[in-house]
Amino acid sequence: MAEDVRPAAPSLGLTGKRVLLTGAASGIGRATAGLLARLGAELVLADVSPLDEVAQDARRAGATVTTRVGDLASDDFLQALAREDAIFAFANCAAVFSRDGWRSDLSDADRFSLLMRINVRAPMVLGNAFIDRLGSRGGGFIVLVGSAAGRNGGGVAGGTPMDYAASKGAVHTLVRSLSRRGVGQNVLVNGVAPGPVDTPLAQGLPFASSALPLGRMGRAEEIAWPIAFLCSPAASYISGAVLDVNGGAFVG
Repeated sequence: MAEDVRPAAPSLGLTGKRVLLTGAASGIGRATAGLLARLGAELVLADVSPLDEVAQDARRAGATVTTRVGDLASDDFLQALAREDAIFAFANCAAVFSRDGWRSDLSDADRFSLLMRINVRAPMVLGNAFIDRLGSRGGGFIVLVGSAAGRNGGGVAGGTPMDYAASKGAVHTLVRSLSRRGVGQNVLVNGVAPGPVDTPLAQGLPFASSALPLGRMGRAEEIAWPIAFLCSPAASYISGAVLDVNGGAFVG
């Protein structure tokens, strides 16, 4: 039999490390949970939606899993998550998104307030809390998921609501603000800015895949790998960066 010369699965140093992941029930968050489980991480999964299926999948991969179901717009839930013990990395994948595209009713103050509470305030509160928690343990990693829409105001293939784009631009700024605060405590804060990704959040939206150099939307797993990398000691010399993962959308 020929020798198997394929490289071994990468070890990112996450075995036994406890990772808090918000937005874990579907899409990018669910893919990230599955990948982190396969990489040996211990998971604390949070979402407003039920987490039974994703937790079951992660346990099948050998992970120890704790689930927290609640609303990130709730201060009580945010404070409960901020008290999670022995966290090594925090990754925020949670977000809300209007399906009205550019026709979003920007005069609806309540809807805008909810979007900003979940997309911006929640990662700000949790990120700020975990800088102190992680710093007291010698350091750690924080990853916030932004968006290509936060780079150019409307995504890379059209159809992105203005309020969502603004919130993700704020997330990119938050990455840098938290990084500046955390780096002195060895807490490294980075972001990932995906282009259009084939997830339930994007279904039915008018993304023009033909406008992307690769000619297709991304897969959730293709975003999960950069998130896992930035949650790990493999990213020990990176802080304040927002990694564009968009199929080459900005090359031209």
